[in-house]
Amino acid sequence: MRDMTSLKANGAIAVIFLWAFQALNMGSAWAQDYPNRPIKMVVPQGAGGGTDILGRHVAGRMTELLKQSVVVENKTGAGSLVGTEFVARSTPDGYTLMVGGIFNMVMNKALIKNLSYEPERDFIPLGFVSAYPFMLVTRADLPVNNLAEFVAYAKERPGKLTYGSAGIGTLQHVWGAILAGSLGLEMVHVPFKGAGPAHQEMFAGRVDVMFDNISASKGHVQVNRLKGLAVSSLARNPQMPNLPTINETGVVKFDGESWFGIFAPAGTPPAIVAKLREVLATINKEPEFVARVDRDGGRILNISPNQQQAFLKEEVERWVGSVARYKVTAD
Repeated sequence: MRDMTSLKANGAIAVIFLWAFQALNMGSAWAQDYPNRPIKMVVPQGAGGGTDILGRHVAGRMTELLKQSVVVENKTGAGSLVGTEFVARSTPDGYTLMVGGIFNMVMNKALIKNLSYEPERDFIPLGFVSAYPFMLVTRADLPVNNLAEFVAYAKERPGKLTYGSAGIGTLQHVWGAILAGSLGLEMVHVPFKGAGPAHQEMFAGRVDVMFDNISASKGHVQVNRLKGLAVSSLARNPQMPNLPTINETGVVKFDGESWFGIFAPAGTPPAIVAKLREVLATINKEPEFVARVDRDGGRILNISPNQQQAFLKEEVERWVGSVARYKVTAD
């Protein structure tokens, strides 16, 4: 009986190993054959914006490197929720990918109760692409020249100054509220439908300050339509070398960057994930792509595959905590 039991146990173990071996071979075969049809790259924001432009450039290079079409599809609605939910629920076969970023992988988690997807559980990072600091800008005629002067000016006028954003729940709103809270300032939030209208109101002198992505605001500062006070990155930005970082001012501690990456649904075969990570790492090393990101005021975000999930986890925990601490809401 013992021999029979032992034989059965050994047979079961052999079957398990056979299944595992077949699964590994199948995964390898998928990777060798992948991709054999067009890949869909979902951008969960509208066409023409920064996320869309970045996604289309990456998709174009992926098309050339994979020798298979990577087609961008804008899926908008409910902010970035519709497109992000679509990818989270897609078949994890490597044929549906997403351009994600701090906006939908972190801020949605921080601001939306009962979020229909879990960033860390439902997605696999394939590669982080680029990161852009924010710049604190004021209307050109505001009588301040640095962050310390602005803080003093605002504290003398509690509740009188306005800060603009591209809409409720956007990074301009959330980080603006966190920065104001950490400085102890009382300002009135004025949301707009996009950064462009907010800039126009600042040009007209009707909005006082905005914490905005450097790619959207640096051109206005360079021609003196807006006044730049500081940048949010840990190091000074090469495009605006005379502006100190917020930390350098000694007024308050704050650092953050708006980052972007490419994601796949959880469960995508490891061999396919590895192949896509290799392609994205190649794109991040291309001089033309590096120069393109640099011109916009950003930097290439090179994070090794074994650190990508940890980076996402750290960003979620960090900003979810800050949003709760300063009681920022999307209501």
